[in-house]
Amino acid sequence: MRAWPAARTGGVTAMKERAEQAALQQGVRYRRIFLALVGTIVVMSAVLVLLGTVGLLNETRSRPLTAAEQNQYKQEEIARRWQAWPATGVFPQEVKYMGLDKAQQYARRVGIAPETECGKAVDASVAGILDDRGCVTMLRATYVDQTATFVITVGVAVLKDEEARVAATEQLTQDDRVGVLPVAFPGTVTERFGVDQRQRTGWVGAGPYVVFSTAGYADGRTRAAVAPEEILHSELWPAAKSIGNQIAYFLADPPKVPPCTQGNVC
Repeated sequence: MRAWPAARTGGVTAMKERAEQAALQQGVRYRRIFLALVGTIVVMSAVLVLLGTVGLLNETRSRPLTAAEQNQYKQEEIARRWQAWPATGVFPQEVKYMGLDKAQQYARRVGIAPETECGKAVDASVAGILDDRGCVTMLRATYVDQTATFVITVGVAVLKDEEARVAATEQLTQDDRVGVLPVAFPGTVTERFGVDQRQRTGWVGAGPYVVFSTAGYADGRTRAAVAPEEILHSELWPAAKSIGNQIAYFLADPPKVPPCTQGNVC
């Protein structure tokens, strides 16, 4: 009768050992599964990092610019010139123009006006068009021709982009009585140049800019005092138009585009 407890005890011990062995095996399996999952995650992460690195290298490495990127580079460069350049870069000290018999002459800059709102620097009919199209600002300077006979004010209206400029110029008329308002500088040959002294006005579009020109005589003659046939045969307007066109050309001259995204080496 005493053998029964010993046998029962031995059976319980065996069951505990089997349970421990099963738990140990289960733990080993869980550990293997865990390690496999961790390994998979590590491998996937490494692959993702590798793919990201390859993508980043492909994205950042120097490559040839596409035609669209070249065009965007040109537009952005031209659009920031009015800010990036000094005022004397927008309005050079001297500007070439063609005189009588196509002789090359030089207009001299007398002064540069403070930057102002577009609507305050043009006639009311022009101001409405510029304001509607989001004109940013107006830059103006006044020149005299080589003989100091003619006075020319050039105004650069800065539009938000070339599309806005095109829309504005489609609305502007060719009425030569309205346009940019003159800027006179006291104590200079330009001091008598005012609104009434404007003989003709005009404009030309270039990039995001509308470049206005207006011209008159340094002696203060009004438009009403000059016979129409005299203006038609005068050198005044060809000189003024040429000066305005030169400044428009400076502003919108296409820049040299680097061939690659990181300079000249792809």
